Amino acid sequence: MAITNRLPQQAEVETRTRILKAALKLFAKQGYDGTTTRDLAEKAGVAEGTLFRHFTNKKAILIEVATQGWIEILTDLLTELSEMGSYKAIAQVMRKRMLNMHQNADLFKVCFMEAQFHPDLRDRIQSEVVDKMTDVAEAFFQTAMDQGIYRPMNPRMVARVFLGMFTVAGFSQDTIMAPGSSPNEMKEMAEGIADIFLNGVLAEKTS
Repeated sequence: MAITNRLPQQAEVETRTRILKAALKLFAKQGYDGTTTRDLAEKAGVAEGTLFRHFTNKKAILIEVATQGWIEILTDLLTELSEMGSYKAIAQVMRKRMLNMHQNADLFKVCFMEAQFHPDLRDRIQSEVVDKMTDVAEAFFQTAMDQGIYRPMNPRMVARVFLGMFTVAGFSQDTIMAPGSSPNEMKEMAEGIADIFLNGVLAEKTS
């Protein structure tokens, strides 16, 4: 009996996942305003009424897509952060993120672009994801400061700069780097950004 009860639930989870994947593709390609619930239903291969069995409205779908997208992006980042060989190995993490960025192109587009036009979405992302991730990054940098690896500063400010740096890297293929950049060019860019983060841009003073 327990097995038969799980099957419908599993089917519902799969349907919900299919709707979210369809929404991600369409929102990235057409924008939220340019996508209808009929478009979403057709892309997901479900009846339009099925959408509203899983989500209150189209905005609820957008919020779920973007919130989960941010969680995936920042969770991946902080996992990589926790696996760094040292507090100075930021370039390695940056390069890996740049190389994998094309896989999350749609996710970045929806997360960053649509949040600008929907205050409720922006507020939810801020409260449920960004603030929590900043707390984790702050603790990471506080430890480095306590160990004397980083100079004493406001660790929360450093965490925000660090997360912002990865946000910029997220758009590297469209903004700070030319299309079709080679792995070596990405490596050079990653090392440059990490160097600026770790050492700043001022020339070292000599006496």
